[in-house]
Amino acid sequence: MTTPQASEISPPVHKWLITIAVMLGATMEVVDTSIANVALPHMQGTLSASVDEVTWVITSYLVANAIVIPLGGWFSDIFGRKNFFNACVLIFSGASVACGASPNLETLVFFRIVQGAAGGALIPLSQAIMMETFPPREQGMAMALWGVGIMFAPVIGPYLGGWITDNYSWRWIFYVNVPLGALTFFLVGLFVHDPAYLRERRGRQASDWWGLAFLVLGVGCLQMTLDLGERRDWFASEFIRWLTFFALSGLVAFVIREILTRDPLINMSLFRGRSYSMGVFLMGVIGFVLYGGVILVPIHAQGLLGYSALDSGKILAPMGIATLFTMPLAGALVNKYDARFLLAIGSATLAWSMFLASDLNLDVTYWDMTFPRIIMGLSLGFIFVPLTMACMNGIPPEQMNAASGFFNLSRNIGGSIGIALMATLLARRGQFHQTGLVESITPYAYWAHDALDATAQLLAERGMDPALTGNGALGMLYGEIQRQATMNAFIDNYWLLGWITVIVIPLVYVMRKPDPGAATPMH
Repeated sequence: MTTPQASEISPPVHKWLITIAVMLGATMEVVDTSIANVALPHMQGTLSASVDEVTWVITSYLVANAIVIPLGGWFSDIFGRKNFFNACVLIFSGASVACGASPNLETLVFFRIVQGAAGGALIPLSQAIMMETFPPREQGMAMALWGVGIMFAPVIGPYLGGWITDNYSWRWIFYVNVPLGALTFFLVGLFVHDPAYLRERRGRQASDWWGLAFLVLGVGCLQMTLDLGERRDWFASEFIRWLTFFALSGLVAFVIREILTRDPLINMSLFRGRSYSMGVFLMGVIGFVLYGGVILVPIHAQGLLGYSALDSGKILAPMGIATLFTMPLAGALVNKYDARFLLAIGSATLAWSMFLASDLNLDVTYWDMTFPRIIMGLSLGFIFVPLTMACMNGIPPEQMNAASGFFNLSRNIGGSIGIALMATLLARRGQFHQTGLVESITPYAYWAHDALDATAQLLAERGMDPALTGNGALGMLYGEIQRQATMNAFIDNYWLLGWITVIVIPLVYVMRKPDPGAATPMH
């Protein structure tokens, strides 16, 4: 018997073309969240900007991105999802050209805001399209293939950005989006179609402008607080205190408004389901651990080991390759085994990768740095696919855009908190360990005297004035103390990330056991 929805199911070939189309759009957006990081020093020189000023190239993109992520469903109701998706691709590609051609920092930051706003909707919309394109039994594999791009992009971004910047110009990290955007626009135009329920709702958008204002205020100020907090010394800065106040006020006002209004911007009833609410929370924690762990790698490699930006990118690249293998495997297993069990295995493996990283020291090799990242990459397939399936299981189609928006926003916000906290703890714990190491150097510390004498003799043999070798040896010893203190701070951070992951593993079973046959219905 033909099901009522059979006429809307995509032909087999079209399903994979749709997959390619939305993966290209999503990957293009995620790459741009990290590709510019390694090019900041080059931009700073070209645009005559200070360190604080040039970081707005990153901050402006992330703020605009975070604001738009949960609004994909609202805009889809107004314009239609396909039209809105392609409009975002066009705007993103055009803003990329403008970013590359920017003559000054102000112009670059403005178009990064436009680029971030256009890209913010691509992730949740692409996920919603994939969930509705594939029949329930194939949605696990669909999410696996989609997740390959989402998880691989942040890893390849710094590597690609470093290679382009070293061999061409930082402007080309933006220009490369144009052919990808053109191909995405063409494929989406040919093969993606709005389901019936969206065509019926088109133009019936909610008019909750107060809710929109509160959301923009809360999410925007929260993202700025997290991005600028460490550089402004957190709450010692009046600016950060005001940002925090407006962030909390905006978010609380938004939640109250959405609960009380008859025509909400986003239906908060989604959070009544324990699987969805817990899934959103767990995705935030995973974002915290994942992004917090990844951000430590280039700091460790470049700051302590003297690696170049390109070489530090090579440490992360195998992580993405490992993810390529486990994503399809998890997609195949999620229909045969309890997704919660697979998620618990993935989370335990992620924790193991953090504990492995905590065993590093100042004498590590490239393989020592890379192996924990490979384990992390292996864990991601068994985290992302099962968590998505368990969280989204049974979500009504008309709420899929909003559900996907909050799900992805939680990952971004969790990641921003992780990055901010890791940077802060790295500085604070470094100071703590430095104090402890310095206190161990006393007049009775014979090892210190021996080290100073040996260093002074070495400096004299290399031609330093004998009258200066004492101070030179002290300077070198202090520098080594700073390096060891920073290394100890890295160890502390990895241990913290590992134990946070271990602690939340039991929460996986708060979610209901997903039924693959009852996955998101297709329309």
